[in-house]
Amino acid sequence: MKSILLIGAGHFGKHIAIKLHELRHQIMAVDISEERIQAVLPYVTRAQIGDSTDEQFLRSLGIRNYDVCIVTIGDDFQNSLETVSLLKELGAKKVIARASRGVQEKFLLRNGADEVIYPEKQLASWIAARCTSEHILDYIELDENYSIFELNIPATWHGKSIAQLDIRKKYGINILGIRCNGTLDMNVCPETVLQHENSVYVLGHRNAVLKCFHIFK
Repeated sequence: MKSILLIGAGHFGKHIAIKLHELRHQIMAVDISEERIQAVLPYVTRAQIGDSTDEQFLRSLGIRNYDVCIVTIGDDFQNSLETVSLLKELGAKKVIARASRGVQEKFLLRNGADEVIYPEKQLASWIAARCTSEHILDYIELDENYSIFELNIPATWHGKSIAQLDIRKKYGINILGIRCNGTLDMNVCPETVLQHENSVYVLGHRNAVLKCFHIFK
């Protein structure tokens, strides 16, 4: 369990709060809007209405006590920049900030953000990958080259073990898990036999995955 300061309780911030709540983290939510704070209350441990660009207000929250500070201000980039800068000045251990455009990402990193999330860009990549082929069920981009895919198991793989397929040697791809009847099983080994009706999670270079599963071919 971690102690998390969430600054910005709009739509994106609220969804983060819900997920953090499901993971049983302690969440302190801050927003200048009373309406947004009221909406997020069921999912957070504590909440305060306040201006995150006010140094005294931030100082009163005890910034050093939080494991992670997440800044999801989406409607005022100047406020986001000032908030990130103040958090680092006040000794924040880790600051994750939201960007809406590529240029914002650069400024946030220069102002002290340890990590920048770019939901629009990440969602665009996810949708593009999903539209690429009906065999791609899910997609997580790790960096410019490597991703995790959930894909339908090809008919030619049915009844074969992971060792028999040997895609790690042929393509540099690792099988991480198998989803069967909606349940994800991460306990796979070389002897695990694949079934056509299941899906498989693989990690590898995107081009290698596409080639292995005959996507774009």
